[in-house]
Amino acid sequence: MRSGVRLGVDAGKARVGVAVCDRDGLLATPVATLSRGDRTVGELRELVSEHAAIEVVVGLPLWMRGDDTASTADARMLADQLAAALDIPVRLVDERLSTVSAQRALHQSGRSVKASRPVIDQVAAVIILQNALDFERSAGRPPGTVVDQHGGR
Repeated sequence: MRSGVRLGVDAGKARVGVAVCDRDGLLATPVATLSRGDRTVGELRELVSEHAAIEVVVGLPLWMRGDDTASTADARMLADQLAAALDIPVRLVDERLSTVSAQRALHQSGRSVKASRPVIDQVAAVIILQNALDFERSAGRPPGTVVDQHGGR
């Protein structure tokens, strides 16, 4: 397991959930929900700097059978923008069911899903990052695919 803080990102059309992990890569925790817009990449760059992150993990929404969803292009576009703006690796990782899991967790804790929309994005980012950390720990290699700084994978 590589040592260092990572940022997890749940890229939505309206909001972006952000999570961070400890230096040992053991536990992901929520950080922020950002509004999606012209400032998103800059705000994420500030969070990378603030937390001295070594990597950003962006969730890639896919259908259960592995096909792209309506949101897949948005996640790829944000990952490409981050890769071009940052001096650290950006990885795309499969995020199937992360939002569903986040909604279920909030519902089970007694919170209304509708009233918790911004929190759902953070919880989804936590799930994405935690799954990536758990994969790396068990597989002995980094998760997902690296996005190169020129928009390729």
